[in-house]
Amino acid sequence: MNLQDLKTKIQNYEPYNEQEKRDKQVMLKYIDTFDDILTRDNEFAHFTASIWAVNPERNKVLMVYHNIYKAWTWTGGHSDGEADLLKVAIKELKEETGVKKVKPVTEDIFSLELLTVDGHVKKGNYVSSHIHLNLTYLIEVDEGEILHNKEDENSAVKWVPMQEIEEVSTEVWIKEHIYSKLNKKLEENS
Repeated sequence: MNLQDLKTKIQNYEPYNEQEKRDKQVMLKYIDTFDDILTRDNEFAHFTASIWAVNPERNKVLMVYHNIYKAWTWTGGHSDGEADLLKVAIKELKEETGVKKVKPVTEDIFSLELLTVDGHVKKGNYVSSHIHLNLTYLIEVDEGEILHNKEDENSAVKWVPMQEIEEVSTEVWIKEHIYSKLNKKLEENS
């Protein structure tokens, strides 16, 4: 897969709401504007992939306690030059949680969003505030999988019941606009 293939996938994605409609427009514009949009060399905005990892009953989400954000979050990471963002998302899910077997509910984009990232220190270096052009994928994981955290990124991994996500997450905008959207879409698609 290359950047043009990724652009086509985003073009073909049907936005769920106004946030996705506008964010989709920005993503497509940035693909046409920047040649380094798949790497962190673009310090203003770059592609990332996230996973909404649910159990087979689809009443729990697998979340990690993120060390930098000091919050319970979904899993995900930077594309780092890879245009196949589903592949990136699955790799990150496995690295961050220890799960071995994953089942994409669909290989299509489940959600897209622009995520603001505040400036922070990572591995001793300051990273300026920037935007993640994020694609989210829906994956099913068996709750019986053995979990472990990735110490340099997160300090815990756990299954969170859907109705408790708003209590567990401390990132206000993310839980109110993204996690609630993902759960609503999941409910509508089940």
